[in-house]
Amino acid sequence: MRFLIITLLALIIVSCAPIRVNYDYDKGTNFQQYKTYNYYSEMETGLSELDTKRLLDALDSKMTVKGFSLSDTPDFFIDIKSREYQESQRQSVGVGLGGGGGNVGGGISIGLPIGQANVNRQITIDFVDENKKQLFWQAVSESNFNPNGTPEKREARLNAIVEKVLMQYPPKT
Repeated sequence: MRFLIITLLALIIVSCAPIRVNYDYDKGTNFQQYKTYNYYSEMETGLSELDTKRLLDALDSKMTVKGFSLSDTPDFFIDIKSREYQESQRQSVGVGLGGGGGNVGGGISIGLPIGQANVNRQITIDFVDENKKQLFWQAVSESNFNPNGTPEKREARLNAIVEKVLMQYPPKT
């Protein structure tokens, strides 16, 4: 019970920061034909080994809820890529100095940043039909990322990302 409360509390705290997701898919795809999945064996996620495991566990859990099963001979493969980037400072304080007399003037101004730049993570999840050698669905999520977060917060954040990403799969035509 304690674990559930901690997880829910972490999820509420983490959910305050927005997770933005963009989707794209092949309109000619019959999504009903896909029931089993697996991951590419040589997948380079760009995440730490522990975060990769957390993300794959979250994906497996959500895919099972949606009626999909992990298989050695899957209908499609999942590929995951990610990258981290820092947002530029948007908040700053301007300090100026100026002077002048007669017809002569001059001035100096400096913008001082306030706070720290946000670290964001972009995770791209591709669903690929290996038989047709074709990408048929893609989701790109962007959200804040705390590189110093606790394992519980990281897990809660990745669960929230997977929840939001798979909310639109399969797409409603």
